Amino acid sequence: MRRYLLAATALLSLSAHAGPAQPHWVASWQASPQPVWGEDFLFPTLIPASLHDQTFRQTLRLSLGGSALRVRLSNAHGRQPLRIDRASVASQPGATPLPLAFDGQPDVVIGPGQDRLSDPLPLATADQQALQVSVYVAGPTPLQTFHWDGRQTSWIAPGNQSLASVLHGASTTTARLFVSGIEVAAPSAARSVVVIGDSITDGATASLDADQRWTDHLAARLAPHGVAVVNAGISGGRLLRDGMGLSALARFQRDVLDPPGTASVIVLIGINDISWPGTAFARDQPRPTLAELQAGYRALARRAQARGVRIIGATLPPFAGALPGTPLQDYYQPDKDALRQQLNAWLRTDSPFDAVIDLDAALRDPAHPSRMAAAYDSGDHLHPGDAGNRAMAEAVDLGVLTGPSTHGGTGVRALSWRKGI
Repeated sequence: MRRYLLAATALLSLSAHAGPAQPHWVASWQASPQPVWGEDFLFPTLIPASLHDQTFRQTLRLSLGGSALRVRLSNAHGRQPLRIDRASVASQPGATPLPLAFDGQPDVVIGPGQDRLSDPLPLATADQQALQVSVYVAGPTPLQTFHWDGRQTSWIAPGNQSLASVLHGASTTTARLFVSGIEVAAPSAARSVVVIGDSITDGATASLDADQRWTDHLAARLAPHGVAVVNAGISGGRLLRDGMGLSALARFQRDVLDPPGTASVIVLIGINDISWPGTAFARDQPRPTLAELQAGYRALARRAQARGVRIIGATLPPFAGALPGTPLQDYYQPDKDALRQQLNAWLRTDSPFDAVIDLDAALRDPAHPSRMAAAYDSGDHLHPGDAGNRAMAEAVDLGVLTGPSTHGGTGVRALSWRKGI
């Protein structure tokens, strides 16, 4: 008996000195970093070449809320150290910002190719809550990392206005700078679904400042279940080759596997691989073969499944007549569409994924299957409008997102719905 009492006393002593439980951090928002391109590229950058004694403020909407948050700042494509002199978070647009710290200091230097998390900020947030993050740089700061298509108005203001509730003298842009992610301290069962894709996922034609990307609609469906949706879309993104950002193969670790809480990933990418070759984007570049695209998908699947992350593929939506009256009006060609349809047929029948979402079927015009239904078309015949984005989110059977990978891995991060839902 005395031996058991001694053991119990030892356990109680260990418990008393164990300290508080560590927070369960889950990625709740993301803007995948891209390298800033040169002036000779087809599209303008929408940002100045550098900032100097200026504040950059952007609005973002969380997927899941939590009891605290951390902000990730990125110098992913920088060629020299990035000095951030002040940073802050406001609990809603127009609210008084709260200062962020980095190892207890108000400033931080981020090395080339690196990122940095802020210290936890004890700011309670709700699901779908909009925040404003401000970053002030005092010295000359070349801009070499950004997220081009934010679908959200951001502001550049003179001086240090990081703690101002209202900016003065500001200009606007729709690009994002510095901030690449937000993590929240959430209940232990919370997990995230990452969607890696191109401009369709990035929200290229979604209404500005209205959170109408298809991932926003999916986030609204999943938040009641304690599941975040993280948008890892990059306009101009491709599966096999770099485009207006790193290829999906090159950034899969950073944008999908590294964010905390990732349990599932949806892959919707490949249309730019098929359609860029022969256009002003890649006039002399050869088009990938079906086998090369299949190999790229298999490589993503192997990496996800090795980590126990469930991976879901998505068929490529129709795009007949895409981008008329633009320098990319040759983006669509019948032989390109034939390759898309071959790829979709393989995805439906023999893909390496744990499940497949048929977004082609959800968006196509039944009378003209190579064309997007008019009700869902933004007007450019490539990108869905707001109604199309909602239809994409509603086409997702939430059940396919749950459970461990069926192809291997530990499944330790598997999604499960909150009890009572």
